Amino acid sequence: MNTVHIFDPAMCCSTGVCGVDVEQELITVAADVDWARRNGARIDRFNLAQQPTVFAEHPVVRGFLERSGHESLPLTLVEGQIALAGRYPTREEIARWTQVAASAQPAAV
Repeated sequence: MNTVHIFDPAMCCSTGVCGVDVEQELITVAADVDWARRNGARIDRFNLAQQPTVFAEHPVVRGFLERSGHESLPLTLVEGQIALAGRYPTREEIARWTQVAASAQPAAV
């Protein structure tokens, strides 16, 4: 199973799903990441505002930011390689990268 890392732009909280005016895109990706994790996927998100050191210390992410700027986030890496930039992955993309069946039901908690 591949490891997926999503590097978010600076947000007020770890998922961006806070406050009164939450973007639907952030709600969707938070739900998709949670779904993937509950089905055994190795997937992590990093927030530029809360974890800037992770961005600075990862050579692929640092190089991407030097070339494209933080305005080009979010950035998704699969096994350390750029898989997607400028938008969040869909559930189908996450499923493909992590080998979780897109139709999988969440594991019992």
